Amino acid sequence: MASTEIAAFAGQTRLPLGSEEELGGPPQSVAPVQRADRISSLDVLRGFALLGILMLNIDDFAGPEFFHDIPIGLPKPAFVGSHAHLNLAIVFLKWVFFEGKMRALFSMLFGAGIILLTSRAEKRGAGLKVADIYVRRNMWLCALGLFHGTFLWHGDILFGYGLCALLLMFPFRVLKPKTLLIAGTLIAVGLGTYNVVNFTGTYDDIRLSRQAAIITADQQAGKHVSADRKQLQQRWQAKIVEKAVTKAKIDSAVAEAHEAYATNLLRSESGRAGLGYGKWSFASFYDREIGDTMGAMLIGMALFKSGFFTAELSYAAYWVTAIVGFMISAPIYVMGIWKIYLSGFSFLAVEKWAYAPYELARIPGALAIAAVMLIVIKSRTFRFPLRPLAAVGQTALSNYLLTTVICQTLFLWGPWKLYGKLEYYQYIYVVIAVWTVNLIVSAIWLRAFEFGPVEWVWRSLTYWKLQPVRVRA
Repeated sequence: MASTEIAAFAGQTRLPLGSEEELGGPPQSVAPVQRADRISSLDVLRGFALLGILMLNIDDFAGPEFFHDIPIGLPKPAFVGSHAHLNLAIVFLKWVFFEGKMRALFSMLFGAGIILLTSRAEKRGAGLKVADIYVRRNMWLCALGLFHGTFLWHGDILFGYGLCALLLMFPFRVLKPKTLLIAGTLIAVGLGTYNVVNFTGTYDDIRLSRQAAIITADQQAGKHVSADRKQLQQRWQAKIVEKAVTKAKIDSAVAEAHEAYATNLLRSESGRAGLGYGKWSFASFYDREIGDTMGAMLIGMALFKSGFFTAELSYAAYWVTAIVGFMISAPIYVMGIWKIYLSGFSFLAVEKWAYAPYELARIPGALAIAAVMLIVIKSRTFRFPLRPLAAVGQTALSNYLLTTVICQTLFLWGPWKLYGKLEYYQYIYVVIAVWTVNLIVSAIWLRAFEFGPVEWVWRSLTYWKLQPVRVRA
């Protein structure tokens, strides 16, 4: 597929493949990219990932969440009644095709954006100016993330992205693709798995449960059990009580979410309404961002440098990536969710079968999905449907914040107060409605404006100069 054709489906002309996205202008200058210089494959992937993220975030927007993206503890139980099998099918589909993968793909594209931001300016002789732009860009992203996470929704990712890029990513831009890929994989899978297991307490819970089972077996066999071993058994019983999902806990979570905005805003810990960075710390940054985000960003850098994200590889390369990626990730999640279902959704089964292998399946699954999308892009079979996706990707920051405002208004702030009132399968209706708004509004907006509204503010602050916002003739 010719390089100019990759951009053509989005109604754009562009520089040859490999042209960078974020900085344009004459030699020895730094300025924001013009629309003609954008790489449409990146915009499509970014738009797809952004929409896909809502498929998981809706669980937190819409009701209490006692287990990460497992619908246990809803006021309207998901696995009881006539829709139980439908809800179970939705859980399977979400974990196989969306869970973690959309966020991983979004992080990879952020990493690719770092290369785009820095390489063009360096090639044009901008020198240290690129570091100045890079720092300001990510400082403002941190500020925007703090605003989003404090005043709108606790599930913000912008602050973590900005801080990770600001503190860690800049020196890696000069490494070779192979080095970036190896480092990113080791961090994402190795360190990421350790952080997930440590953060969720999975390893300690599994070990404690096994010790308690041995002690119980000894007691049943009439063997003497020491006081220390009985304490371990009591700790396990206390853990079961702590993790148990009860009606009282569900009612409390719903009531807390429906408290006044100011009450949630001032709470020292993040409420279920999702306000505040009350428990944020550099320790949580290490747990959440180093393995989860940094590893994926490094992989994204490698994929951009190698031509993967710009659709320059062969069809065979993308097919192999898709098949191998799904062969690794899909069985892990299918078996895991089935084991969890058979256990009656016990917290230990969730930790053992969903959390422990989480990173092993996340990255291969994200690469598989990206490969499938790039096959579609290269084939030009669905040019028209991809244009709205590209528009969402081009205005991803605005759409991310718009999605938060729409969902918080629907579930908490507006007159409907839908938090905790929908059946699990009905979440999908809200997702589709928000997607429709994202796709339509983005396409209409870009007919008149160069950037999304938040992108325009971000770029103006980054370059410390108001950017032209109207589409040029």
